[in-house]
Amino acid sequence: MITRKIQKELLVCAKEYPAVTLLGPRQSGKTTLTKMAFPNHAYCSLEEPDTRQHAQNDPKGLLGSFSGGVILDEIQRVPELLSYLQGLIDADPEPGRFILTGSHQPQVHHAVSQSLAGRTAMLELLPFSIEEIAQYNRKADSPYEMILKGFYPRLHDQPLRPGRFYSSYLSTYIERDVRALINLKDLTHFEAFLRLVAGRIGQLVNYSSIANDVGVSSTTIKNWVSVLKASYVLFELPPYFTNIRKRVMKSSKLYFVDVGLAAWLLELKTASQVQRDPLRGALYENLLIMEVVKQILNRGEQPNLHFYRDAKGNEVDLLIPKARQLAAVEIKSGQTFQPGFIAGIEYFKNTCGPDRAVNGILWYNGQRKTRYKNTDIRNPLTDGFRW
Repeated sequence: MITRKIQKELLVCAKEYPAVTLLGPRQSGKTTLTKMAFPNHAYCSLEEPDTRQHAQNDPKGLLGSFSGGVILDEIQRVPELLSYLQGLIDADPEPGRFILTGSHQPQVHHAVSQSLAGRTAMLELLPFSIEEIAQYNRKADSPYEMILKGFYPRLHDQPLRPGRFYSSYLSTYIERDVRALINLKDLTHFEAFLRLVAGRIGQLVNYSSIANDVGVSSTTIKNWVSVLKASYVLFELPPYFTNIRKRVMKSSKLYFVDVGLAAWLLELKTASQVQRDPLRGALYENLLIMEVVKQILNRGEQPNLHFYRDAKGNEVDLLIPKARQLAAVEIKSGQTFQPGFIAGIEYFKNTCGPDRAVNGILWYNGQRKTRYKNTDIRNPLTDGFRW
């Protein structure tokens, strides 16, 4: 059984707050983690129709049936239950009594902020990180194998084919959850939209262009993006323009929370196909950026990440704040270092000037670990994700 990196923070929060709310995409391992971390808590799944009906018809009776701590799984299915939890917590604020999980961030977040403000800690669990997968003590996958397979726990716990898994995941979870949040009538347009987004990973988002290609309005595209971000399918990386006097781009970039889904949408079936694909660099970038996001979330923090790009095309893939410093990270899928790889970092350092300390880092797919023009050069998959 894999020990999730967020478990330490989860247990600390359970000693501080009467309730802990764990959010994340479906199949990311929330149920397994909470059962493992709180073996003495009762378990209640609100996905089960009978239990859900009981919670809706007699919420006090359901909650009163648990004498000790309880895990309430998929709380977004009965958000009105949170109002009753508020009364129970106020009457007995024992830490760690209620462990809540949820998949639909907007529904849960809104309900929790109204009912349990100040009474619950909120954490987010994404699929496995690279460090967590290493606990299996198997031969390490190449980055292309990682991209193809993705990081959902079932793909690593069981001998499942990625293509079959992601096909089922799309129809069973994503489309169902999207339909629960919006009035989605035409799945054909929606699936075409997903494949277009997969083909534009790491590019500046152009809603009008996507809308024209899909055949719907740009307002519809914005709505779909918003729902997929809230459902932990897409991750939005905003631009950085703080204290920058030059003309910079203010459009965001989109990445997939799980890069394996992106590879499946691009119809990549083997690691060698990933390695040869024109989008190899974008998929590699997606892989590493989401690894950073996972590491930050596993510490119980929110990722305050950006990228930089100006009107002339000068760009840095990832900017990570750390104290008063800013890590400027360039990501390349190539295996041979070239001085041109760090041109964007050098330009960004000069643009920021002496007002902000910038630590240059190049993450690439080679074996050479060195330092060039005050920029650290390493392969993060073998040398670690230090920034």
